[in-house]
Amino acid sequence: MNAIAFYVMAYLMPGVSIAGVGSLIVVSVVWGVLSVLIKPLIILLTLPINFLTLGLFSLVINGAMLLLTARLVAGFEVEGWGVAIVAALVLSLVNMVLSMLQ
Repeated sequence: MNAIAFYVMAYLMPGVSIAGVGSLIVVSVVWGVLSVLIKPLIILLTLPINFLTLGLFSLVINGAMLLLTARLVAGFEVEGWGVAIVAALVLSLVNMVLSMLQ
């Protein structure tokens, strides 16, 4: 399901590109691993900021995770912070729609 969400996100976002199906699968796996291992720690460390922004700082965290994924996976590119934050929002919305269709 993550692979489909990443494909749709890359299609909709002009600053995000995925080279092929192989890169798409690797991006999905790396995103899943990072979401399980690193994201909870980052959320815990930034809890006060997240609380003050009423949860909007989570978009910045997801954008940072996208940039980290782009650095780790060849064939996946995100142009910058602004694109990463908007792409994180698009990815969240696509995941929400896909989970409703499931």
